[in-house]
This record gives sequence, structure tokens and C-alpha cells, in this order.
Amino acid sequence: MILIHPPVAKPSEPPSGIAKLAGALKKHGIRPLLLDANIEGLRQIINRQRLLPRTSSDRWTGRALRNVSDNYASLRTWQTYSHIDRYKRAVIDLNHGIEKLCDHNATLGLANFQQGELSPLRSADLIRAAEHPERNPFYPYFSSRIPELIDKSASPVIGFSINYLSQALCSFAMIGFIRQNFHTIKIILGGGLVTSWMNSPDWQNPFTGLVDHLITGQGEQALLSIMGINNTKETDYTPDYSLLPFSDYMAPGPILPYSASRGCYWNRCSFCPEKAEGNPYIPASTDRAMQDLHSLITITGPTIVHLLDNAISMPILKRLTLNPLGVPWYGFTRISSLLTDIDFCITLKNAGCVMLKLGLESGDQGVLDSMHKGINIETASMVIKTLKKAGIATYIYLLFGTPSETVYEARNTLDFVVRHKDEIGFLNLALFNMPVCSQDKDKFETSSFYKGDLSLYTDFRHPKGWDRRQVRHFLDSEFRKHRAVSEILRKDPPIFTSNHAPLFKLADRIIQREN
Repeated sequence: MILIHPPVAKPSEPPSGIAKLAGALKKHGIRPLLLDANIEGLRQIINRQRLLPRTSSDRWTGRALRNVSDNYASLRTWQTYSHIDRYKRAVIDLNHGIEKLCDHNATLGLANFQQGELSPLRSADLIRAAEHPERNPFYPYFSSRIPELIDKSASPVIGFSINYLSQALCSFAMIGFIRQNFHTIKIILGGGLVTSWMNSPDWQNPFTGLVDHLITGQGEQALLSIMGINNTKETDYTPDYSLLPFSDYMAPGPILPYSASRGCYWNRCSFCPEKAEGNPYIPASTDRAMQDLHSLITITGPTIVHLLDNAISMPILKRLTLNPLGVPWYGFTRISSLLTDIDFCITLKNAGCVMLKLGLESGDQGVLDSMHKGINIETASMVIKTLKKAGIATYIYLLFGTPSETVYEARNTLDFVVRHKDEIGFLNLALFNMPVCSQDKDKFETSSFYKGDLSLYTDFRHPKGWDRRQVRHFLDSEFRKHRAVSEILRKDPPIFTSNHAPLFKLADRIIQREN
């Protein structure tokens, strides 16, 4: 069997989804082949630079094209991460160079893919991408790479893991190529995006005849069943990264992604996609998670561990202090009173915690209560201050335009950020989108947000009149322009954002150690 991670997604670390599936298959005697077509495809496009003439229409493009290979190399050295301006120039120039190297009717970047009039929100457009795979800019890559793997594989089954909209069009171009050239191959589609599609209330499979099996949610058992292995009692499998190119990713050292759970243990926040889609919380035991982590660290030798959980549980956090991983790590967790304990946070830092991502969403208590966040704003304040004092960076996520928010509450969020400007490490600002499968959407007047049968969100009439145009105006003219906020935002790594943010905390330490 062949498992494929398609373009385009942030190429900073190996894909955990197909690694987890590989672990399940190998546990039951099936040895799959793994293909990270994302990093391989991007690298092939980067290598096109050598074949291009040295002239260009403007100075920026000329510089970006000349330095594509050098900028790719610089993102894999720690020196780049010791200077944010040097880093930003490397990322932005590399992204621009890749865009210009793409000679199709497409916009291609390090974490973005658009192709002409085709939309990943319309099944008809995905089918069109499959009908004309040669129009995809990755066609020169996958039209030779996929046949190589098929020749090596003993099983006529290929699985695609699609987690982001930016992967959908390329995935279907690859599927179309397989359908046109290998008629006996069975094709399986899974991943986070596919799960969201299938949980939509209006879902009707539009890919019959193109895709043989669609898998929703946790894919291991379904995949094993397709491969003829049934009645398995085990539900936790250790990921297998051995067939992925650990040394090729855009980071100064190997990053090990690992998830100790599926879903979210809180699972009560209004409008959360996890809750809206009915995804259950499925944790591995704390003992199993720690065993996996220590084993994988020994095998892969990572520079840092990325814990992928929607929220790292309190038992896992406590166990990490008692049984440190021996390497730095970071991840997403909930704001809780445990993180107001300075002694615990110092222990957490000494156990390798470099950064915690926190979904605050709002600095207004009324908004938090209406969203059922289970967060007290004073506790949040104390958590951010305590983590800063302990030496742990924070990446704070804020959400604007929720049904209970107006500009008044949004200004309370601005005030909160200003008061904590010295403690907040990084900020993520997002506009609220109403999930199409939200149980609460019937309370509002809704309309089509995007034209497409695969749209994951719906537009709605804000009950207090604060529409998206007004929210954007507030963010652009007031929030981002505040000096305290702009100083924080200037530190945010472009494109890679939280995937690279913790590396800045490590850079100087590692450079000093290497010297």
C-alpha cells in the first residue's frame, strides 16, 4: 500500500497522519510505502531555479529567483532563527521565488495553492482537476514519482491524506493521473478535510467512480478493514516516521510531531468545528503516550517535539514534568489554574517546554461565557504572566466577530493585549466563521459564504450588526495599528507562524552550544 501526503501544506515537519496509519499497518504485517509529495514536490520546483535565465522583470523577483536554493538552505540553519528580519526575508523571498517558478495558471507558495478558476470548495472543480492532471504545476513531479512507487508496491491500493483546502486540488490531480494510467488501483481518501466534508449536513458523495473509499475520523481501523484486517482490539498505534525524509524539511533540525489524543477533552465551546462535527475525544493512556514519545525520540533524534493535540491534557502536562522527554517541546493547551502555579511552570520549563499555544479567543468575560469557553479572564491574565516569569513563550489565539461580540467587547480584547504586551510572545488574529454543521447556526439568519457544495462555513447576519466588513475595519485601523499590538505581530514568523515560533526561543542556545 502507498500512503500519500499531497501538496501544499507547511513543509516544516513530517506529516503525522500517514505516519500514524503506517504504524497501524506495520503492526498487522503490512509494510506500506510513504510519500510526502508536499516536501518532494516543493523541492523539485525549487530545483528548477538552476534551469532558468538570470533575468527578471523586477529587482525583487530577480533576487528571489537567484536565491531560491540559498533561502531554502538558510531555513535549515539555526543562524537564520537568531534574527527575525533575516528569517522574514528568507521566507518571503523563498515564497515569492516559488510563486515565480510556477509556470502554470496557478498561485503556488510554501503553504498556499490556487489554480485559475478552480475552487477546492466545489466538487465539480476537483473532478475537473482530476480530468486534467497535466495542468497541475506538480505534474512533472508526480507523473514520474507515482509510477516509481507503484512498481515497488505489492498492493494495488493508494491512500491520500487531505487535511487542508490547499491540498485538495493537487490531490485530485494526482488521483486523476492514477485513474488515467493505472486502472486497477484502488484509491482511498481520508484526513481532516475529508472528515469535515463528510460531517456536513448536506453531504452526498460526489466522487463515486473516482475514489473507491472515503474515510471519516480516526482512520486506522477503517483502513485496516479495507486491507482485510478486521476485529482488531487495539486502537492506539505508534507512528512510524522511518519512511519519511526527516532531514529535508524547512527547519534547522528535525521536528517530531506527535498526538496523544483525537478531538478535544473540553469539547463545549460554541461553534467549535470539533463539537459541530461531533468528533469524540479519544485519548491514548498517559503511559502509552509517554512510551511512544520516548521511543520515537530515540529513533528519530529530533531537535524539538511538536505535540499536536487540540489541547494537551493536564495529566500529560504533569507527566512531562515527572518524566521529561530530554528534548524541547511545545503544543496547544487550555488555560487552567494549574498554569498559574509558578513552581509547576518552572518545572514544566525545566522539562523542556519552550512554548504553549493558548486559545484565549477574547479578552472580554461576557464573550468567553457566551462561547462556553470555561475560561476566567483573571485566570488567563495570571497564566500568561506566570508562563512569562517561568521562561515559557505564549502564542495567543484571538477570534473576532463572534455573535456575542461588538466593537465594545473587541476593545476589551485590545485592552487585555495592551496590558499583557510584555508577557505575550506571539499573536494569531482570526475572523469568526460559522461552521455549516454547527448546532447553533439555526439561531441566526444564514446565507452562502462561498459558492461551493464543499464549503465548510456559512455566512450569517450578526445579531448585533457587527458584520465582517466592520470587524476587518476594526482590526486593520485600530487593533493592528496599536503600537503594543504591532510590536508583538512583528515577531510572528510569516507563513510558518506557530510552527516556527518556538525555534526562535532555541536558536541562540543551540548556536552557543555548537560553538
